[in-house]
Amino acid sequence: MTGEILVRLESVTKEYRMGEVTVRALRGLDLEVARGEFVVLLGPSGCGKTTTLNLVGGLDRPTAGRIVVAGEDVAAMKDARLTEFRRDTAGFVFQFFNLIPTLTASENVEFALALTRGAREAERRAGELLDLVGLADRADHFPSQLSGGEQQRVAIARALANQPPLLLCDEPTGNLDVETGRNVLEVIRQLNRQQSTTVLLVTHNTAIAPAADRVVRLHNGAVTQDERNAQPRPVAELSW
Repeated sequence: MTGEILVRLESVTKEYRMGEVTVRALRGLDLEVARGEFVVLLGPSGCGKTTTLNLVGGLDRPTAGRIVVAGEDVAAMKDARLTEFRRDTAGFVFQFFNLIPTLTASENVEFALALTRGAREAERRAGELLDLVGLADRADHFPSQLSGGEQQRVAIARALANQPPLLLCDEPTGNLDVETGRNVLEVIRQLNRQQSTTVLLVTHNTAIAPAADRVVRLHNGAVTQDERNAQPRPVAELSW
């Protein structure tokens, strides 16, 4: 970790209208994530975790406040720049893998490269990424032929296609059994350690927290606790 701030949220508020009711998902949220850091946003359903992730990744815009990622104000970006930002700066990994069922594992990763690489280069890069997540031998398999954990690893490879400095993970182990979830978390942790990829991971699972560099607890749209793990625990030692 270099100490350089990659992500900064300043007094971020997010409100949604539900009929005549206004729901405040975030209430003046302040958060910083350093480059190379592995941060877990922890809290129960409805606390604002996913809203925070979507705002950082440019999938939504705040009602008020600033969100600065890699030196740019995400909320102020015009649509064309926002598309480039989501392609090049922030990679997404979701609870539900969102793979295209009619494409092979390799083709799902290549699809993410279609706008930036030629076909041959995209195929080569996809092969590298699938090897990185331990799926080189499953490249020609369709999602229906892969286990849940394998599908999630393909999703991670796809998220890394354009070498983004930031990986945004929304409950990446939430749809997996314990052992498979541990394996996926290990892949994410290795990417953080070996590739210096900054990770912002949201979860309700307290068992994941000891593996992170920092644990930020959210409740009712605000930070209630921000603690650094002096010695993050190896994923193999976690149990949930």
